[in-house]
Amino acid sequence: MARKLTIFICALFAFLQVNCQEGILHVSVGSQEKEYCLVYNSYFSNISVSLNDAIDYQLVNLSSSFLCSSSDVRPNELKGRAVVVMRGNCTFGQKAQVAQDSGATTILIASEEPLVTPFVNVTEYGQVKIPVALMRYRDMEDAYKTFGDSVSVKLYAPPTPVFDFSILAILFISTFTVGMGGFWSGAAEREKLNTAPMGGDSRGRTDSGNLSLYCLVRFIMFVAFAWVMLVLMYFFYAYFVYVMIVIFCVVSTTALYSCLDAIMEKLGCATLSFSCLGKGWSGRSLLLAALCIAVAVLWGVYRNEDRWIWILQDLLGIAFCLNFMKTFSVSNFKKCVILLGLLLICDVFVFILHFLTKDGQSIMVDVTLGPGSIAEKSGGKMVTVPAEPIAPFEKIPMVMQVPWFLAPNPCMMQFYILGYRGIIFPGLLVAYCHRFDVWTSSPKRIYFMSCTIAYFLGMVVTFVVVILSQMGQSALLCLVPFMLLTSGAVAWRRGEMKRFWAGTVYEVLDTSKKPSLPDVL
Repeated sequence: MARKLTIFICALFAFLQVNCQEGILHVSVGSQEKEYCLVYNSYFSNISVSLNDAIDYQLVNLSSSFLCSSSDVRPNELKGRAVVVMRGNCTFGQKAQVAQDSGATTILIASEEPLVTPFVNVTEYGQVKIPVALMRYRDMEDAYKTFGDSVSVKLYAPPTPVFDFSILAILFISTFTVGMGGFWSGAAEREKLNTAPMGGDSRGRTDSGNLSLYCLVRFIMFVAFAWVMLVLMYFFYAYFVYVMIVIFCVVSTTALYSCLDAIMEKLGCATLSFSCLGKGWSGRSLLLAALCIAVAVLWGVYRNEDRWIWILQDLLGIAFCLNFMKTFSVSNFKKCVILLGLLLICDVFVFILHFLTKDGQSIMVDVTLGPGSIAEKSGGKMVTVPAEPIAPFEKIPMVMQVPWFLAPNPCMMQFYILGYRGIIFPGLLVAYCHRFDVWTSSPKRIYFMSCTIAYFLGMVVTFVVVILSQMGQSALLCLVPFMLLTSGAVAWRRGEMKRFWAGTVYEVLDTSKKPSLPDVL
């Protein structure tokens, strides 16, 4: 069985390969070699999918010419060779036709402008039989500076797998965060019940000391505020993105401190108390605060360094989500249904709205990725790559992100992302399920475990849809039905639906008494 499963996964992985319009230029002289970014058009003439199968050509430097006519090249100068020319003065098709007529095997077009997939009129596609690709002008200069005038080049474009193991990393991060946040919330509830005075009204105050999403009006206001912020970010991204960055730094610092302090407390680490200026201070708290501030500042300074800063962003994001699920609580299943239902309706509306936008892109994807992430949203159809190092566009940090592992790209890093909405709001339901387990002393935390498994399965379905559709999706579209139906089914099967729906520890433990706090819902 395991062998058949392995064969099936390998076959699926081999099948799920797509040819993109980005390639690699391999430049070498003797044992020295270096690789650069290419953007090409496979409709002219496709290139090899591996370096070993690629043909080696001598490169002729005609970067002082635009190669718009045959007079720009000497007889037999390009025969059997690759040629690099400058972009401009004529179309890509004209340059390619002149190079082909002169005997060139490949034409590289050096560009000081952003690289786009080279295109021509439909009638010209059948006439050009050689590979046509754009490269950065600065890369061409670097190649000749590094290797000299006589260089050999190979063009290849390894197929980009639709499935990447970074999906599994995102799946692990999200499931771990939701599960751990729900576990923390239930553990905090158990501690409160153990320390509460017997017979007091505090038993009915399930959210004492915490912020509670309490009534229908607050739910609607909360969801409406999130929706308004989404729309404002879409239309005024350049301004609001910096507000979100500042908020993220402040909130994530506090959240990371809360998580680390809880871990230290659980491990029994000493507080290292001391007195200064007549006041008592905790050395452990000061050290943790300094560490958390340093991490947030480091992220803030290097937030656009894609190659490694995602690790810090995910660390801060996990802490933010954990602290949110522990601090905010929903006191019954009815409120979970209302909250998640309202969010689901909004996401369905956004999903439908993307069909009406001029570029077919959803508001949520535009806001999440930022207006400068054209290539990330292209799906491999039309590629735009910056020609020069420029100030990177700012992105909203409220996402978990993991770079592609199997498809390293010399043009730009590509990520799989998951917004915090797909973690914290489903996490509120998981946290409620664990608290209900605590209130009813349910065996093996049946509600918590089943809801967490439902979240995992919902995320799996979400990623399958993303892979098959090649389009970003809201995780809540799958998560909400999976989790609500699963939790409701468990409560119904155990004959506890009435108590699960009403919630509150006071009602669960003593249904003969009225709750000490009025409940609007």
